[in-house]
Amino acid sequence: MKKNMGMVDRILRIVVALIIAILFFTKVLTGTLGIILLVVAGVFILTSLVSFCPLYLPFGLNTRKKE
Repeated sequence: MKKNMGMVDRILRIVVALIIAILFFTKVLTGTLGIILLVVAGVFILTSLVSFCPLYLPFGLNTRKKE
């Protein structure tokens, strides 16, 4: 599993995930949509922690700077 996410991408995903979680737990987002978005937020956090997004592979995307 080769890292394919840059720092800006990771930070954006974490911020979006935190916003979704806050909206869900303050009952702004509810029901099925709230649960789906909470799962997406969990995926964002997980992919940010491992610096790898599987959806980038088929499109050949890489936001990580070359070393």
